[in-house]
Amino acid sequence: VEDTEWIKPGMVSWIYWAYNHGSQDYQIVKEYIDLAVKMKWPYDLIDWEWDVMRNGGNIQDAVKYALSQGVKPLVWYNSSTNWIGPGPLFRLNKKADREKEYKWLSDMGVAGIKVDFFSGDSVSTMNYYIDLLEDAVKYKLMLNFHGATIPRGWQRTYPHMMSVEGVYGAEWYNNTPVLTNRAAEHNATLPFTRNVVGPMDYTPGAMLNAHPETFYENQHEPMSQGTRSHQLAMYVVYESPLQMISDSPTKYDENIQSFEFIKNTPTTWDETVPLGGEVGEYIAIARRHNNTWYIGVINGATPRHIEIDLSFIGNRPKKIKAHMDGINAVHQAKDSQVKDQIIENDKKLLIDMSRGGGYIGIIHIEK
Repeated sequence: VEDTEWIKPGMVSWIYWAYNHGSQDYQIVKEYIDLAVKMKWPYDLIDWEWDVMRNGGNIQDAVKYALSQGVKPLVWYNSSTNWIGPGPLFRLNKKADREKEYKWLSDMGVAGIKVDFFSGDSVSTMNYYIDLLEDAVKYKLMLNFHGATIPRGWQRTYPHMMSVEGVYGAEWYNNTPVLTNRAAEHNATLPFTRNVVGPMDYTPGAMLNAHPETFYENQHEPMSQGTRSHQLAMYVVYESPLQMISDSPTKYDENIQSFEFIKNTPTTWDETVPLGGEVGEYIAIARRHNNTWYIGVINGATPRHIEIDLSFIGNRPKKIKAHMDGINAVHQAKDSQVKDQIIENDKKLLIDMSRGGGYIGIIHIEK
């Protein structure tokens, strides 16, 4: 891929998690486009079942509306290799059909696609991934694979492969109770395992947070496990050039203090510094984008106190805007607090976390 100017990372307003069948409804689709406009995010993802969109518009209307608002649309496809259920179906499997569909998307102004429900790791399926990537270059379409294998290093050859699910992520809070009792431990394991091999589309951002004993599966108002700060820290700890914002516009309006910490978080980084961790117990990472450092910590199932040496940032006091677990977070996972911290040169950053807790801190460095 010689010309890479069209390959742009960024935050994505995403309809599926909070509105499972939302892409059938043009008016709900517009709400998510409006959220991207409001937050100045580059992308909106129109998910499954857009081929039966109704209530005032179709996919062409949605794409046209997004582009008119300065938002680049991404659209979902069924790989049509595994679950032959929700559509659109059988549009990408044959080269002639795929080229026709890619051209149609490119002509409309679509920036990329999400392809879902792959059937496994067979030779034919692996070749299908490559075919999807190869043919997308001509039409300048970025790709995100879901219900898919783990990354195989393809992003080195195909930099327009922006992310891959290949993980028990946020969808598994409400699809089936896979993460019901061990979510915090699982989330604190992923940076050492799955995310090491390539970008990971976990789809964080849940604003309705619970511990195992108060969690329940709910397709209509989904929730996550772990504290609010645990969720927010994922945007720093987990690496994915396309990063989904998974909850509803209403939820973010209701929790604006928390939302402020992620709405402008970068999705690519200039420098990464591991700060500490133990598989399944906790992970602490610092990442720099331009002149701003982000500290992200995800905790496992046990309350924890850690101390972080920030001397790598420089010989100066560090002013931190921090989102951390609240005093009642051990019982009420949504309990959080925002604080301004100043860490002197000879001092360490002290962090106390609830079970399933977390921490995110932002440090702006003056030139």
